[in-house]
Amino acid sequence: PVTAGSVVVPYGHVIGNEKWRGSEVAQRLQGKVRLIFEDGLGLVDFHLSNRTCILYISEADLVAGDEFKRRLVRFRNASNLRGLVIVEKTQISDQYFSAVQKLVVLELGMVLLPVANQGEAAQLIVQLVREQSRDQGTNPFLRKQRPPLAEPALFQTAQHIPGVGKTKALLLLQHFGSIHRLCNASVSELEQVVGQTAAQQIHTF
Repeated sequence: PVTAGSVVVPYGHVIGNEKWRGSEVAQRLQGKVRLIFEDGLGLVDFHLSNRTCILYISEADLVAGDEFKRRLVRFRNASNLRGLVIVEKTQISDQYFSAVQKLVVLELGMVLLPVANQGEAAQLIVQLVREQSRDQGTNPFLRKQRPPLAEPALFQTAQHIPGVGKTKALLLLQHFGSIHRLCNASVSELEQVVGQTAAQQIHTF
């Protein structure tokens, strides 16, 4: 089992917030994964294994106002868990979706997964649990921890290379980690990061 905050989640299990008991999501999960209900999960709707949890934003939450935004921000600020945000994107909630997407992905840096209804959400949760139980390294929904942003001095140095702007400098430093490793990179290694033309320029320089 992997500890998720104070919650221990065995592989193949999902711990659901008590408020979801009797919901369509819970009914669809029964029999596919082991679903255990807990009180006191706070902001989290479902805990999966491997420190991953789900915050579920329903159509009703979106229409009701900004409470869900406060919940997301509180979760982001308070937690060492990885939060996946599942949002119901329906005809009614569609008008709110782009604002939610901007908040979750761009401002909070979390993963957002739109679903049409609770049934689709349940399928997604089952898929995530099965992926995690099999191999923690291959799950496409779990973003790798981002390396910290490169130091400003390194970042500026990389930008002095001909044909390298801010974006390429960031990509190169995230990939190679240091100017030393960047200097010793082969053309083919550079190509994987910045493409053929820029790789040739960098290598020549």
